[in-house]
Amino acid sequence: MNEVLILVGVLLAAVLCLLVYLIVVRGSAKKILAEAEEKADALRDKARTDSDAKLREADLAAKEKLLQAKSEFEKVSRQKRQELEQLERRLNQKEDNVDQRTEDLARREKQAGELERELARHEKELNRREEELTRLLDQERHKLEQIAGLTGQQAKEELTRVMETEARNDAAHLVKRIEDEAKENANRDAQRILANAIQRNASDFVSETTVSVVLLPNDEMKGRIIGREGRNIRALEMATGVDLIVDDTPEAVILSGFDPFRREIARVALERLIQDGRIHPARIEEVVSKAKQEFEEQVQQEGESALLELNIPDLHPELVKLLGKLRFRTSYGQNVLKHSKEVAYLAATMAAELRVDIHIAKRAGLLHDIGKAVDREMEGSHLELGIDLLRKYGEDEKVIHAMACHHGDYEPETVEAVLVTASDALSAARPGARREILESYIKRLEKLEEVAQSFKGVQKTFAIQAGREIRVIVDSQKISDEDSVWLSKNIAKKVEAELTYPGEIKVTVIRETRSIEFAR
Repeated sequence: MNEVLILVGVLLAAVLCLLVYLIVVRGSAKKILAEAEEKADALRDKARTDSDAKLREADLAAKEKLLQAKSEFEKVSRQKRQELEQLERRLNQKEDNVDQRTEDLARREKQAGELERELARHEKELNRREEELTRLLDQERHKLEQIAGLTGQQAKEELTRVMETEARNDAAHLVKRIEDEAKENANRDAQRILANAIQRNASDFVSETTVSVVLLPNDEMKGRIIGREGRNIRALEMATGVDLIVDDTPEAVILSGFDPFRREIARVALERLIQDGRIHPARIEEVVSKAKQEFEEQVQQEGESALLELNIPDLHPELVKLLGKLRFRTSYGQNVLKHSKEVAYLAATMAAELRVDIHIAKRAGLLHDIGKAVDREMEGSHLELGIDLLRKYGEDEKVIHAMACHHGDYEPETVEAVLVTASDALSAARPGARREILESYIKRLEKLEEVAQSFKGVQKTFAIQAGREIRVIVDSQKISDEDSVWLSKNIAKKVEAELTYPGEIKVTVIRETRSIEFAR
């Protein structure tokens, strides 16, 4: 029973506490709500005040922008108004000018009409006079035909023939005079340039053949070179590819071969074997192998020395090597490397005188015969091989063109190409530079005389000055002085077309008139 009472008491206490808590919380809530309402009212009042202030500021800003825009509009309007007034004044002025020009045109048109009528009157008068002159000319022509016994067409043809003959004679005289003046000036300038170029480059005469001679200390060495049953000489010939001629020539052995590179290797190897004294097949192979290696180095040095001597940079290493090989190559007995350097010197000197590209002229002159370094190893002419080599190793097309023209196979398009051609002819054609077989030399002279003899009116021909000049004696009854000018030109053109020769050939036509009478 007591427990129940305690439980009831506890429940009543809890309910009472709950009621007290609710009363307290409700009071607090009312107080918080009242404070919130006061804050909300304060915020609303502040917001209303701020919005009113911003509205007033926006209104003022809008009015200020409106005034500014109005001012700008008035300013632009004034400018446009001024421009329109200026345009109006210009239009009025142009209208006045147009009116003035219209009046001028009307006045000129009136004057033109008067001139046209005057011209028509003059034209009518001229037509009448022309008809009168035509009638008179017909009468005079008829009288002249009766007097001369020729028709008008016949007289016209006769007059045309006479005028044509006189014109041809005058043209021949004029051509001869102009050519003489041009040749005189050109020869003077050419002689100065060539003399200057040749004076700066004085070269020795060249005399090389397809054989090399190795001197021996004594005739006993011949037996050692031949060896037992000829084994040493056979080993040397097999290693070098060169024929050894051991004959009755005292204290000398002859090396024969058309390949100058092999012949040079054989000469060096044989000289070393003679100095060493040990001559047997194994030693021969060793010395020849070493000589070949040193020959390659020497070839490289020769090419580099030529470039250094001519001050030519940036040449492909393979071209340098091929250039060095030309040191051991000859053409008609002339050393090709020396010839190439000589051509480069001459071309560069003349290019400097003529103020053209010295670099291209010198480079093309040095490389113009580069194909001769490989022409015995590859098929084709040395010119085409040289062009292929230069293109393969990236040479300039201007250099390739200049070197390609040096034999006349291509038409020169640059001054440098002409200079290289002239330099090649100068270097090859100078006395002592090359040797030519007598038989081919005689055939060339006979062919030159035969070409000149093939023209009508030619009596005799003589090739003189080693084929550098052809003198032609003509029949004075068939060839006139004027015709001799054209004959020399035609002979020169035919020689250029049919013959191959270094340098140039002078054609001299001689016409002689003899009058003979006897006094009795």
